[in-house]
Amino acid sequence: MKIAIIFGAKSFEHEISIVSAIALKKVLKSTLVYIFCDYNREFYLIPTDEITSKKFSSGEYKKYKKLEIKKGGFFVKSLIGVKKIEFDLCINLVHGADGEDGKLASLLEFFEIDFIGPRVEASVVSYNKLLTKLYAKEKGVSVLDYRVLAKNSVREIDFKFPVIIKPLRLGSSIGISVVKSKDELDYALDVAFEFDTQVLVEPFIDGIKEYNLAGCKVANGYKFSVTEEPQKEEFLDFDKKYLDFSRTKRVNRADISATLEESLKNSFKSLYEPLFLGSLIRCDFFVWDEKVYVNEINPIPGSMANYLFEDFEEVILSLSKALPSATKVPSEYRYINSIQSAKGK
Repeated sequence: MKIAIIFGAKSFEHEISIVSAIALKKVLKSTLVYIFCDYNREFYLIPTDEITSKKFSSGEYKKYKKLEIKKGGFFVKSLIGVKKIEFDLCINLVHGADGEDGKLASLLEFFEIDFIGPRVEASVVSYNKLLTKLYAKEKGVSVLDYRVLAKNSVREIDFKFPVIIKPLRLGSSIGISVVKSKDELDYALDVAFEFDTQVLVEPFIDGIKEYNLAGCKVANGYKFSVTEEPQKEEFLDFDKKYLDFSRTKRVNRADISATLEESLKNSFKSLYEPLFLGSLIRCDFFVWDEKVYVNEINPIPGSMANYLFEDFEEVILSLSKALPSATKVPSEYRYINSIQSAKGK
């Protein structure tokens, strides 16, 4: 199978996307086609055997063929017109804005290009941490208590310290701070408001257990990864996650009971269907007093969470055969014609 990897785009997580894309070269045996979207939202075809992170930071990528997106795929100009770039499907590997907020999903759906990744509604819900909370509660999955502060609102919270501050629409731990006293609150909010006009405030619970579980639904049921218990300090900052997103080495399975693992999988299933069909997602869960809470839904996890699966290639190929299909709209003007006919026109 020939798989196109779309990465980059106009996002605070642009560099993370580059790292993720390069990591997939190490774990996928399928033929890969790399399509880079730069900060100007222009597409370039990057030769697979030449891809390195330096080519993007230096601007060297601009020497490669520029692409245009049209119905059915990506095309490059040739002497006799335009030539289609051949691939069977693509993976949306754009982290953050453009990739996880629904813009790229809209584009791919509009031009009828098959892809693995969150559809528009899934993107909108998972990109906004408030909407994620509301969605999870609607699906019967617990969330930690929270407050939302706007940039120009009164900077007061009714939680006991410590608390954690997060930009409402951002990932990769960018702009996140653990605030241990009221004296630290203003600075943490200033940092978060650099990236968003709204922030999420949650209690920071020392010693809470965290587990990551990735998966997707395919034709014959769910494909689940191992459950990982991240080894970390207070939280993974941007630098640590930058390195984390290049992971290709499989992690060890968390030492948890079969009962807890089943609870995590049931919560995952509740969140996954039907919104995330066609996606490989990773859910980050908290467990506190034996109760499962969802922390985040990652619709495009770093390096596609390849390191959590025993056979990542098989998962991707199975998912490629279980993509949701769009509702067919007939090309007809029945109502206009009936009105015109009734008027004798």
